[in-house]
Amino acid sequence: MSAFTLTPEQVALLPDDTDVAFYRENGYYISKEGVLPEALIDSAYDGSQRFYAGERDAVLPFDTGFSNWKAGDGDGQRNNEFVSLQKKELKALAVYPMLGAIAARLTGSASVRLLDDQLIYKPSNGANASSTITGWHADRAYWGTCSSDNLITAWVPLHSVEVNRSPLVVMAGSHRWQGTQDVRFFNNQDLAGLEEKFREQGREVRVVPMTLKKGQVSFHHGWTIHASFANTSGQPRLSYAVHLQDGENHYRPFRNAQGREIHIFDEKLCRTLPNGDPDFSDPAVFPTVWSDPA
Repeated sequence: MSAFTLTPEQVALLPDDTDVAFYRENGYYISKEGVLPEALIDSAYDGSQRFYAGERDAVLPFDTGFSNWKAGDGDGQRNNEFVSLQKKELKALAVYPMLGAIAARLTGSASVRLLDDQLIYKPSNGANASSTITGWHADRAYWGTCSSDNLITAWVPLHSVEVNRSPLVVMAGSHRWQGTQDVRFFNNQDLAGLEEKFREQGREVRVVPMTLKKGQVSFHHGWTIHASFANTSGQPRLSYAVHLQDGENHYRPFRNAQGREIHIFDEKLCRTLPNGDPDFSDPAVFPTVWSDPA
């Protein structure tokens, strides 16, 4: 069986036409239960604990310039990028074909590659709940040198997540808003303040929490504005964000509104094309997660 061939049981778990229409209208999708095997999630959890303890299967050529929590950084939130390139158990989750197949169905793409990934740990903090909030942002706003507006993120909690355990929350339909290219407020914990600003602009703000059972995954469009609530559950929250690019995505030069040339860290990790551009199809950094069987 090809790596990109699903079993009949897996095919039954893919989004149907109604789900695809919902995603394209609202900018998010919650998978059916059981799309990820429990053993795969448990292995990723174990790998994350070894990662936090300092174990690596491979070492990146850089240790700064990207989110890279270290043990000496304290006991607050932890955010580590490109963990799939450093720990085999997390890579196995990031390239699991069902994630790519669902992303391909939602975006209408023939192939899907990994773009980036983030392992995010949030302690529970009832005394200072706002410290565990992640602010409103759109992933695509951080990827200026990507040519595609069809990027998508799979958000994978490594346990069940209820509303008090810091679920991801989305502004439904915000991927269709104009003028959100600067919505990069990841560290701004005043969620209500930004929501009010959007309402003052005449936008319809519908906040939807992604409460999930273990084995479920939520997907959101690259332009969907999202955040996460405080963790007051009494238990830590551990999640894995798998950022995916469609097969058509490639590098493009990009300047911000002030005319400054923008680059993303991914460009440092991959090989270059003959013209010198970063190769966003480099399989060593951006492996293919799904390709429609011929």
